[in-house]
Amino acid sequence: MSNKGALALLVHAGTENWSPARWKARFDDVCRDRRVVLPDTGLDPAEVHYAAVWKPKPGELAAFPNLRVIFNLGAGVDALMADASLPEVPLVRVAVDDLTERMTAYVVLHVLMHHRQELYLRQSQREKRWAPKYQWPAGAITVGIMGLGTLGAHAASMLRQFGFRLTGWSRRPKQIEGVKCFHGDQLGAFLQATNILVCLLPLTPDTRHILNRELFLQLNRNSPLGAPVLINAGRGGLQNEAHILQCLDDDTLGAASLDVYQTEPLPADSPFWSHPKVVVTPHNAADTDADEISKYVVRQIERFEAGGELENLVDCKLGY
Repeated sequence: MSNKGALALLVHAGTENWSPARWKARFDDVCRDRRVVLPDTGLDPAEVHYAAVWKPKPGELAAFPNLRVIFNLGAGVDALMADASLPEVPLVRVAVDDLTERMTAYVVLHVLMHHRQELYLRQSQREKRWAPKYQWPAGAITVGIMGLGTLGAHAASMLRQFGFRLTGWSRRPKQIEGVKCFHGDQLGAFLQATNILVCLLPLTPDTRHILNRELFLQLNRNSPLGAPVLINAGRGGLQNEAHILQCLDDDTLGAASLDVYQTEPLPADSPFWSHPKVVVTPHNAADTDADEISKYVVRQIERFEAGGELENLVDCKLGY
């Protein structure tokens, strides 16, 4: 076995895609000259130089005194930001084409679902009712994307091909072809132009519960959709769930597609499960692919050990 520093694999999610054994098998395959260890395997913590993590337990990373880099295996780093004992070493987020393309597929699927009135059509099917409604063109709808990073920009580029009008809002100024971009304190103007709101924001203290009644009331209602639609594939902490339910019930919102929730798994007694205006998905908008991500992490480690710069570093002050 090589004397290279070990890679600790700290994965806690409880779903099939996040099976620690599955991830270890993939990392073992690509780290053939480096030891890959799961927690509680008897390894001396001082041997660990790298950690690949998903929702690690608070304090878990602080146990490694010689840690050099942390690799977050998913797109969101809010679980790490909440750990007061997080070691002050570089934190790298996932940014691979596979993850980006999966998120774009989810966004396009759900925008089209609401645009093409699928909730109404499926209800008609259950009632055996043949009653198609007027079908409006994509150009009659403005899709607004909150968060114009890698994921948001790619989703916008694909939606543009369907003919939707596109707007976007981000913390800092952006320029994206075919997208009317707003930033900072221009949030109100962005919302007033938006019929379908897609949220891909990171969860930070500034964005927590940003999806609330006050925001929904500013969305544009002058489209064939009537009431605006919410699609949240960012983080559950971005949404005030009581406000979403209230706004669906009083027609402030016409419908919602939700992939993330304040409590996950979504409790069985959540009203979202059976709400006629809600499409529930189990936080799988963009599952992380173990094959692609393990190779990505190894490439980063090799570049780092050769004196190169790490890619996609998280600014821990900003939280993304």
